[in-house]
Amino acid sequence: MTTAQQQQAAKNFAAYWKDKGYEKGESQPFWLSLLRDVYGVERPEQFIQFEEQVHLDHTSFIDGTIPATHVLIEQKGLGKDLNKPIKQSDGALLTPFEQAKRYILELPVSQHPRWVVTCNFSTFYVYDMERPRGEPEIIELANLEKEYYRLQFLVDAGNEHLKREMEVSIAAGEIVGLLYDAFYKQYANPESEHSLKSLNKLCVRLVFCLYAEDAGIFGHHGMFHDYLKGFDTRGLRKGLVDLFRVLDTKPQDRDPYLKDDNPELAAFPYVNGGLFSDENIEIPPFTDEIRNLLLEKASENFNWSEISPTIFGAVFESTLNPETRRSGGMHYTSIENIHKVIDPLFLDKLKTEFDEICAIPIERSRTAKLRTFQRKLASLTFLDPACGSGNFLTETYLSLRRLENKILVELSHGQVTMYSASESPIQVSISQFYGIEINDFAVTVAKTALWIAESQMMKETEKILLVPLEFLPLKTNAYIVEGNALRVDWESVVSKSKLNYIMGNPPFVGASYCSASQKQDVSSLYGKIKLSNSLDYVAGWYYKACDMIKGTPICCAFVSTNSITQGEQVAPIWGTLIERFNIEIDFAYKTFIWESEASSKAHVHVVIIGFSIKNSKSKSKIVYDNGLTGEYENINPYLIDAPNVFIESRATNLCKMPRIIHGSKPSDGGNLILSREEKDFLIKSEPLAEKYIRKYSGGVDFLRNQERYCLWLVGASPSDLAKMPLVRKRVEAVRQSRLSSSAKATVQKADTPTLFFTITQPQTGMMLVGPQVSSGKRKYIPFGFYSHEIIASDKLLIMPDSNLFIFGIMMSNCHNAWVRAFAGRLKSDFTYSVNIVYNNFPWPTPTEQQKAKIEQTAQAILDARALYPDSSLADLYDDLTMPPELRKAHQANDRAVMDAYGFTKGTAARTSESACVAELMKLYQQKVSAAQSK
Repeated sequence: MTTAQQQQAAKNFAAYWKDKGYEKGESQPFWLSLLRDVYGVERPEQFIQFEEQVHLDHTSFIDGTIPATHVLIEQKGLGKDLNKPIKQSDGALLTPFEQAKRYILELPVSQHPRWVVTCNFSTFYVYDMERPRGEPEIIELANLEKEYYRLQFLVDAGNEHLKREMEVSIAAGEIVGLLYDAFYKQYANPESEHSLKSLNKLCVRLVFCLYAEDAGIFGHHGMFHDYLKGFDTRGLRKGLVDLFRVLDTKPQDRDPYLKDDNPELAAFPYVNGGLFSDENIEIPPFTDEIRNLLLEKASENFNWSEISPTIFGAVFESTLNPETRRSGGMHYTSIENIHKVIDPLFLDKLKTEFDEICAIPIERSRTAKLRTFQRKLASLTFLDPACGSGNFLTETYLSLRRLENKILVELSHGQVTMYSASESPIQVSISQFYGIEINDFAVTVAKTALWIAESQMMKETEKILLVPLEFLPLKTNAYIVEGNALRVDWESVVSKSKLNYIMGNPPFVGASYCSASQKQDVSSLYGKIKLSNSLDYVAGWYYKACDMIKGTPICCAFVSTNSITQGEQVAPIWGTLIERFNIEIDFAYKTFIWESEASSKAHVHVVIIGFSIKNSKSKSKIVYDNGLTGEYENINPYLIDAPNVFIESRATNLCKMPRIIHGSKPSDGGNLILSREEKDFLIKSEPLAEKYIRKYSGGVDFLRNQERYCLWLVGASPSDLAKMPLVRKRVEAVRQSRLSSSAKATVQKADTPTLFFTITQPQTGMMLVGPQVSSGKRKYIPFGFYSHEIIASDKLLIMPDSNLFIFGIMMSNCHNAWVRAFAGRLKSDFTYSVNIVYNNFPWPTPTEQQKAKIEQTAQAILDARALYPDSSLADLYDDLTMPPELRKAHQANDRAVMDAYGFTKGTAARTSESACVAELMKLYQQKVSAAQSK
């Protein structure tokens, strides 16, 4: 089904179901028709399940589930408000989404949905359960013709062929690992550089030969296997050396008598491409184990033609990379994640253009346009300046060739099309692809992966045109250059005049993990700017790309550590890039988990940012956020629909509010901190110590009601200390711990070992406290009140002078939206920065009536918490189990705070977090301007 056909089907569906919607009688026909007519499911009754039983304290029924795509559906009748609670059979008041979540709790974990859809026939609410507290994506039936793609997740179960390719590719990597280990043992000096490089090259050549015999490139199936089988173990090494030499020799340059002496060897074709050109490669003696491994496991019992070159290239490199072998993980970037980069960068536009051409009714015009479009595909040039094993380049090549094959289908009309020997129906070539990679072995793997991709797509073209095409000798080559991308001149790799797109996945190295050399790579580009020595490594790729594309229409997209859009790095990176190069962000994926390992999943929190040089042509910008898609006029460096304003570190509060500080820091080697058992033992042994022991709380203690204590020896008399030998022993341990520190300031504090390193504890009253680090899964960062008697650690933020109004603002969704936009992250957890987040937060200026209302709703939050004295704040603020009284109190507080900001009912800021943050940024700009004008 083409895009135009699917749009028409969606239009017809929406027209038919307009104003229809009886929950009990029409739900099933509605969903069956949607899946069949709009999304092309041939037997929807086998795809979707209705009325599945779920046992609560009574038997209930789930309206619909789609097991293949992990979807749960809660259907309501036409006119039902999907945001309002509905009375259940047990008397509970639940929204449709809350009703669905209750069902989920009773399902086996294996059946938990990724997506929850609530629907009332006219509106679909889509919830991504990877982000269960996120705002739902809302799709109106009336807009389905234009927005049908937003429900595509209903049927995208993942291509089964792709799953098979992935399994085969990983299994192939394991075979390569076995061969690698077996050969490694045979080298005389396996740790030498020459031996290791030879071993890598040997594995690459063997993989190519194994693939070539299964793919029919060498001639008949099993040709490589049959040749090797003719040698015993002792003769196999020489047989392989002879084969590699023949594969690198043109037929006319071979021994004219080779066909007589060794017809099996002479039958092998000339490969070219440099793969077999190095005759200095060291090949060790074979063993029976290696011979059997190569002939049986690698050849007879495995089909290499099914591998995915995109995945296998990375798995192959990872298998033979000493660092990743030691870590025990085979690294590869999923094809799905690659498409998150290349689809919005260029592929979506190309597919749309193809669909539009196919819709042209006049055949002559359509044919001419198709041929022009094919030439366009063949003219596009791509650079991946951190290409690794070439997976981005390989998947892009495959995607362009699949599109070219669709063109050939349209041009051939199912007829056999003859091409002369001098011309080829295939115009897209791997020579359109350029890369830079620091690892020499990865360069070889990337080229090999592209050759395999070229072979596979040529087979697909043969099936379309029903004509044989010659793959060997290799006629094209990708231009992959070995070098440090931050020191190489990119124009020496490919001229910017011929380049169209820059893309890739530069190294995930955070600022604190960069080596001195890596820091130098980055700071040498940005020059003498603030924090230039504290930028993530990927910042260097952004700078080099921006420098490359100035004065051109080249578009770029990188996967990046998410910290470049958060906290203190934003201003130095993006301020520099925007000021020097006048770039703009074209599209972005907000933070999501980038899973890039086959065996042990590596969870890295990343963003994807597409950018180009700003031009006069206005174009909408797209943000993808956990399944939600939004179109905006501008995407700023925080990935928000707002102007390019930078929130920089500020030592004092912009709005003259009470200051927040960190609690007291012990730096004591753990000797002043006591567990409950240690506290009890100390008091029993030295009763005098009791008056010097105080409750002690850090961030985790505060959130989880954990009980800890500390020795608080402020004002302790020497005579008391003399009577407490166990306490003195701990104090001496503090002194020794500080003396052994490499930090000069810590050593100096060894002179006062009875005291915490820093003391910020207020001496009277109550203080507002909150965790410095809080889970990114919480909608609200919990703040609360402590007596000054409880010692707050430096992992707690404290405000000695506070009140209910301040607490209400801090607990509001407005403040938490600001945190989510500008706080730094520790993985997915928020790190609350006083100088970035709190000191820049634009407070409202409420009326007395509004302030009183906020104080009232703030107190209601505390009262709701008090109803559950046995529950920790971590329990209370788990969105799945948050008590209804507490949720209701927060909702009332959110409304009161929004009213104080002027975000009244009906305004975008009231219902959209991104719009709320945009308005807060405008207010921030006003307050900054006002402060500067004084």
